[in-house]
Parts: sequence; C-alpha cells; structure tokens
Amino acid sequence: MRNETRLLFTAYVSQIAMLSGVADATVKFSVAPAVEQKLEEKIQESSEFLSQINVVGVPNQTGEKVGVTVTRPLASRTNTAGGQRRTPADPTDTTDDGGYTCKQTNFDHAIKYAKLDAWRHRPEFQTLLRDVILKQQGRDRIMIGFNGTSAAAATNVGNNPLLQDVNEGWLHKIRTHAEERVVADGALTAGGTQAIYVASGVEVVDADATNVGTAQADFANLDALAFDALDLLDPWHRSDTDLVVIVGWKLVKDKYSNLLQAAGDTATEHEAAHRILTLPKQLAGKRAVIVPFFPEDAMLITSLDNLSIYWQEETRRRQIKDEPALDQIENYESVNEAYVVEDYGRCALIENVVMGKKPV
Repeated sequence: MRNETRLLFTAYVSQIAMLSGVADATVKFSVAPAVEQKLEEKIQESSEFLSQINVVGVPNQTGEKVGVTVTRPLASRTNTAGGQRRTPADPTDTTDDGGYTCKQTNFDHAIKYAKLDAWRHRPEFQTLLRDVILKQQGRDRIMIGFNGTSAAAATNVGNNPLLQDVNEGWLHKIRTHAEERVVADGALTAGGTQAIYVASGVEVVDADATNVGTAQADFANLDALAFDALDLLDPWHRSDTDLVVIVGWKLVKDKYSNLLQAAGDTATEHEAAHRILTLPKQLAGKRAVIVPFFPEDAMLITSLDNLSIYWQEETRRRQIKDEPALDQIENYESVNEAYVVEDYGRCALIENVVMGKKPV
C-alpha cells in the first residue's frame, strides 16, 4: 500500500471507530444503532428493487411477522341487537406460518492494496470504499431472496453460485408453506419431466379431452398462463392494481430481445443488477417486470411490498484488518436477517415454464 493510501485508509478506519463510539475498529465491535440504521437505508437505496420491498428492523431474533400489509377484508356486520359481540380482527395478521427467524449472514470481503492505490486520488475515497460494499450486500440479498433454499452451517459458493445455501428465500418459503399456491407442472407431462409448455398460436387441448394426445402446449401464451395463475391468490387480492407479474427473462427474451438489449446498453452490468425492467405489455392486466436474479423459467404474481427482509437490530458486527501477508485489507461483517413473505394469499408461483410446443 502506498504511503498516501495508508493515510487515507487509517482515516477511514478511525472514522468508522468514531461513528460507533469504539476505540479501535480493528478489534471486533458492535455497530452503533444509528450507524446500523443508516447502513440499512443505504443498502436499500442502492437498488431500485430493494427500495420497493420492505426492509424492516426487528428487535428479536425470532418472532411473529411484522405484518406490514393488509391480508384480509375489513367490512362486516354483527347482530348486536341479538346479543352478539363485535370482535375486531387484526387485518395484518398472517395465520399461515406467521413467524420468522433471523439467521447470521456474513458479508466478509477483502480489497487488494493495488485497488486501494488506484482509488487514492478520489476525493470521495471513504464514500467510495463504503458504497461499493453496500451495493454488493444489496445484490446478495436479492440473490438470496429469489434463490435461497437453506441456511447451511458452512456455505459453499462454488456449489451454490446464487447463494442458495445462505438463507431460505421468498420462493422457497412459498413452496414450503403455501404449496397450494405453486404450479410446477402442466397436463402434458404427467409422469415425465416437469414442465409447463407455453406457445403462441397453438391449439391448447384440455387434459380430459379425447384427443389430448394432439395437444401442443398447456397455454397459448404467457397472458393466458398469468390469468390462470391469478386463481391461486385469495379472491380479495386478485383485482388489486399494485400486483405485478415478475417474469423470468428467458420467457420473454425472444419477444422483447430489443428491449433487453437496450437495457443492457444503457446501464453497466452492475447497475442492471439493481434495476426493475417493466415490459411494454401487461400480463393478466398487471404490470409485467423483470427483476434481478429471479429464476429464468418462472413467474411470480404478488405485490412487491408483500416481500420483506427483516434484519435484527443491534446484531451488525464488524472488524477491519490490514493483512500485509496477502497485500489486502479485510472486512469482517455480519448481521442477522430473515426473508419473509407477509401474506401467502397474495402470491402465486409458476415454475418450470418452457416457451414452445411440447417436443414430439
């Protein structure tokens, strides 16, 4: 590390220690609550997607869902004249597996001296060093939310490149706690590989029809599939205008290839990983979007505020080390967090979608 970089790095470490009220940030410490809150806000602001879901601080590691969305209707009538008592119910209550458990997630990272030296002329050196890490933490959270299936004692990114073993994500929670709202197979693949075939302009034959063998697809197009999937939601949610249809990019890449290419041309790969891309055509009368790290062959109907990330307050731990043996600085950081679907009745998950006719 160059001498001028060393001065900047020392000032950076001193600033972190001062903000959390500790003597030395090179010794493991608890991040001050005010700083912790600010970091969480910065992570959420770093991503268009994260800014539209719920990122909520909770005091306990395990507890009931915060319930930040309304899960049922309110209107009713009680025959009080007949002696019946009016009994208000909590409209944010989630009786279907309403709990959460925050699990420790490590966001450890290292930055080589050479990269720090390259940044030494930047007047915003400290902000640059902070923000590049916060953005990646945001990316990781989205990746876990859509792909996480377990919380392994020791994770392996080589075997789980989409962080499948870091925590249980939203889609896994839907599969586990609301399997009646998941469709992963069509009528044409009974006894075979699971698939839902969707093709435009082909004959769709009912599974009970006598000529079922001539069927070419389960659905004529994605719009028909989305309309059918709406039936998986509770009736009072189906017509909500804030519902969106999250679509895997593989399902629309042929039809909207120009749009996807334009999105790639107007943003860096890193920026694109934080954006929401709205398709020009609605599906089932709902806004259709592509979001980062969503499975490429799936479809999810929900409202974005039905997806939450809970982080446990006062659990962010940190330690910054200079490691000359590897020519790098190291940051050890962790926080307890959970991925929560607020209301399972407000979602429908369709998986294993294949665009095209069933192979003969």
